[in-house]
Amino acid sequence: MSRFCIRVGLIVMLVAPNLQSQPLGQFNPDDEDELSGDIIFDDDLFGNVFDEQENSDTNSWLEGFTVQIRQQFYGQVNNHSVEPIPGFSFPREAAMENNRLGVNIRYQNGFAPGWLIQASGQARAYWKNDYEHEANNDEVDAEYRINEFFLQRSFDQHSLKVGRQTVVWGETVGNSVLDVINHFEFRDLTIIDIEDARLNQWMVVWDYFGEDSNWSSFINLYPEFNPPIVRGSPFFFEPEFNLTDYQRDGETFFEVGTQWRKSFDLTDISFMAAYLYDNQLRYEDPVSRFDDAIAKKNDFMLLGFSASRAIGRLLLNLDLAFSHNVLADSFNFPGTTALASPLNLKKDQIGTSFGFEWAVDNEQSLSLGIQAQKILDENEGLLPGQQLINEGVFGSWLVRYSNILLNSSLTLSATLQGDLDGNSLLALVGANYTINDNWAVDTQIISINSNTQSPLIFFDEDVRVGATITYSF
Repeated sequence: MSRFCIRVGLIVMLVAPNLQSQPLGQFNPDDEDELSGDIIFDDDLFGNVFDEQENSDTNSWLEGFTVQIRQQFYGQVNNHSVEPIPGFSFPREAAMENNRLGVNIRYQNGFAPGWLIQASGQARAYWKNDYEHEANNDEVDAEYRINEFFLQRSFDQHSLKVGRQTVVWGETVGNSVLDVINHFEFRDLTIIDIEDARLNQWMVVWDYFGEDSNWSSFINLYPEFNPPIVRGSPFFFEPEFNLTDYQRDGETFFEVGTQWRKSFDLTDISFMAAYLYDNQLRYEDPVSRFDDAIAKKNDFMLLGFSASRAIGRLLLNLDLAFSHNVLADSFNFPGTTALASPLNLKKDQIGTSFGFEWAVDNEQSLSLGIQAQKILDENEGLLPGQQLINEGVFGSWLVRYSNILLNSSLTLSATLQGDLDGNSLLALVGANYTINDNWAVDTQIISINSNTQSPLIFFDEDVRVGATITYSF
């Protein structure tokens, strides 16, 4: 079962998971204590920025808030049966999966020359028929979390950001082999862009903007890991042992990385290097069957290169990655576990992402991204009868199309995604209509088709329909 979840997480996550309004990251209880108190700055730190009239200052600070309230309905609507193994079938009945109310709050304020503060957070309430409601003993469940929370200071050719934020490397939007720095959350079969599923971490980021090239470096003093799938999620499985977060026990570890970027005429190139931890924990059986599974972390080195080239309305993208000492039986994608795996091999891995983004005209855009990876010396160290979860070249492809109509009031979109072996296809059609400055409606239809060579066979012929109503102010 763990092998099934690993592949499902790999295939579906690359398209972009859940519309649980996840542009905001996973709430971490450890962060709550750090953020719950009032933050007090010494006035001397900001010079005379606070010496203006009190009313003017108050209005200026409050203008930076943006609030979105969303109600979402989503469900699987096609009654059918699935036959993953010849002679064995089980029914897939229509059912509501998501019925939830969300509040997203974002704040941004350039409160003084060279100073910027930015924060975002969210709250969710799960109503009847939402799987999180059912997992909470049929009672209304709620959660909240802090996502962005950083202070930025810019001066001369430098910029320093301290706080909760993201670091994005790579040019292939939504399907890059270099997009492994921030961890992810994976819950649902509703879809947003994968880049919005990144979860922020506590970092210090320094940027230097030179005359013809730029440097960007980060240090993460509190690395976090992909959270396990939420109970009740379409991809949840009941593990033999309870999966927990990594037990730090006072241990100090960190991540660090740097990127050099240079721009030419219509071309950008980047080189990067980082010392990281696999975003996905590996779990081992406990000594006693009454204990929790033991979470294991793994550190590795990443070397990367990316390039983009603009040709008229066409932008070509290329990413290359070499990873040293990654776990061969695990993935840096959410929704995956290697519970009780007999393999504990560290391997080198190479990967590439390439594709294009094409602005057909001022209203239409089309993009393609292909990702392919391979583990080097994959058979070395394997015992007779053992095999890796992914053998040979593995990966996925992703196509996106959008068309803006009715003076930008209506946006039609389509997404297609499949694996490189052609064993599965996920198709999405969506429409977003902006009623006025405050109200918007978004609808989606998702269809999944698969053969028995793909774990998505368990979702073969599923059709999901959903709608989200948004009020913004």
